[in-house]
Amino acid sequence: MEDYVPECMMCGAEYALARWAIGAKTCKPCGEQAARAVTRTIAPMHKSNYMLITDLADLRGLNNKGGLVK
Repeated sequence: MEDYVPECMMCGAEYALARWAIGAKTCKPCGEQAARAVTRTIAPMHKSNYMLITDLADLRGLNNKGGLVK
């Protein structure tokens, strides 16, 4: 296993074997870029728990008590 050198699935660059061992499939710069591309927020639901929202349309439709939801 010492001869194996993992390659980034986004750019093809080689990266550390220790990073591959923890399950990373990308090099650090590509992983950072992919992490910054995802936008998330946490919103409280009425008389419920907190929800992780990743789609802006879902966030707009949460307060349906305030009138017409567009």
